[in-house]
Amino acid sequence: MYDRILVPTDGSDHAAVVAAHAAEIAATREATVHILSVVDDRAFLVLDDDRVEAVRDDLQANAHNAVDELATETLDLGLEVETAIDTGNPAECIVDYADGHEIDLIVMGTSGDEYERNVVGSVSQRVVRQAPAPVLTVGPDVEP
Repeated sequence: MYDRILVPTDGSDHAAVVAAHAAEIAATREATVHILSVVDDRAFLVLDDDRVEAVRDDLQANAHNAVDELATETLDLGLEVETAIDTGNPAECIVDYADGHEIDLIVMGTSGDEYERNVVGSVSQRVVRQAPAPVLTVGPDVEP
């Protein structure tokens, strides 16, 4: 039932907790873990043109580090891993990836501040509403 599990990551400490939950599910099902990090290009809208390239490079490097770290930890558990980096609106990229890779389960964290939830809605809320697969959300106070 769960052959392909997607774990979106932003590189936070909480992302490692989320990945641990996904790895436990994957191990019991011999599933492939897909690890995705999205560079949120909406951040570029408020930058001066001369800063966009440097900020984009930093965000790309952070995304690669986040994916590489979780991939290493997941591979060390003996699980099959696929990785990807995308650029765009995080919720849209996660949903598109899930749809394009026939993901069976998305495991992601719920975090974000009160402003984000009240004004623009959280990434996890948007993914839950639009995902083509079940979504398991892991709150910030949950332990691995």
